[in-house]
Parts: sequence; C-alpha cells; structure tokens
Amino acid sequence: MLQRLDKILSSQGRATRSEAQRIIRSGKVTVDGAVCRDPSAKIEPDRCEISVNGNILRYSRYIYIMVNKPAGLLCVSRDTKVPTVMELLPAEMRRPGLFPAGRLDKDTVGLVIITNDGDFAHKMLSPKKGIVKRYLALIDRPVGDEEIKAFSEGTSLGDGTVCRPAELVVRGCGGTDNRYQLVEVAISEGRYHQVKRMFSSVGRTVLWLKRISIGGLQLDENLEEGGCRGLTREEIDLIFA
Repeated sequence: MLQRLDKILSSQGRATRSEAQRIIRSGKVTVDGAVCRDPSAKIEPDRCEISVNGNILRYSRYIYIMVNKPAGLLCVSRDTKVPTVMELLPAEMRRPGLFPAGRLDKDTVGLVIITNDGDFAHKMLSPKKGIVKRYLALIDRPVGDEEIKAFSEGTSLGDGTVCRPAELVVRGCGGTDNRYQLVEVAISEGRYHQVKRMFSSVGRTVLWLKRISIGGLQLDENLEEGGCRGLTREEIDLIFA
C-alpha cells in the first residue's frame, strides 16, 4: 500500500511528522539507494529499502511488545496524574497508536502486551476466544478442596455475577517467612478485579498478584520487572495456540 514517506518514518517511531519532514528535506533519507527529499513522496514500505542516516529502516505495520509490569503503573495509554505502562517503552519502540491490550490492576504485576493492532487485541481479549490467562497469587489464608471445587464450578461474585470455571492449584508458600499460601489461577475471561473478587467470594484476600501467561505465551523469565521487548511472530502465535 502506498504511503507518504514522512508518515512512514513517523509511524515507526523514528520522529514526529514534522521532524520526519525536516530529515527528509535534508537529504538524509534514501529509497532503494536514491536520496529522496520529498516528504510527500508515496512509496510501498514493504517493497522498498528505506534508509535514514545510512541505517536501514526495518518497517513493520504493527508492533507487539511484551512488558513485565511493576506495581504502581496504570494499564492505559495515557493519564495526566498517574504513571502508565507506556512510560516503560524506550524511544525506539514508541509510535502512534500504541495501547495496552487488556489491563492489569495498578498493584498487579507481570505480563502485559502493548500493540497498535486493534484486531489482534480484540481477538486476544474476546471472551468467545477463551484465551486462558494464568496468575500467581499470594493469599492470606490457605485454600483446600472446597475452594478448588468452587473455582472449577464457577464462583459467584458479590454482585451475583457467575464466573466461568477456573483452575486453582496450590503451589506452596510465599511472603515473609513463608507465612502465606502461593497459588496459581487460570481464567478465560477478564472481568473487573476478577481474580481478587473470586478469592473474596471464598473468604480469601489476595496480597500479591502476578500474571505469568496469556494463552501459550509465557512471561520471559529473563525480562526484569519494568523491562520490555518485542515479540517474535512465533510468540504471537503462541497466544492463540
């Protein structure tokens, strides 16, 4: 698809639209080896080699970013009062139209995907697709067979909402002096504060919560908290596997 050269540069996070126009007019941009000084020149970025200051531009229409979210950040595109996950992105990953695909509570940590692909986000988040999200949770009191059964049958929340069946597995102990129970929860929907409300319905309080996977995509163990990296095509496919 033909696009303006200045729009292509700005869409890849290389510069704002006005900055891209200045860079192009200065003769620092080549298309298939030839200098192009016209910001309005229309080309097919998938079929041309574009270089900026001698560096080849690796064009991609969409971008998919894995973030290991720390506590204290909102999962929104922008907020004037509270820091957001978008502020974790380095300059080279920033581009117009990015947003978090799905949300984690402000105090919940772990896997978040940031993208500019709306169709991908809709497919991943649609309850009809049943994509399973897995969490580790630290709870104040132990659970047993009764609570595990309640989760498997679909817990009833405080407002009367009945959740889909969920998997609850005891993983051990955690917290200071291992005084609390560590469990893993798998859900296939994404209601408001759902995991916390599910535990509340069985008389437990969540003290810490971390999302560790979406579909078949696991949070990279080598990605430090607050870090981010691009996803490969294979990793994106794992979400829907």
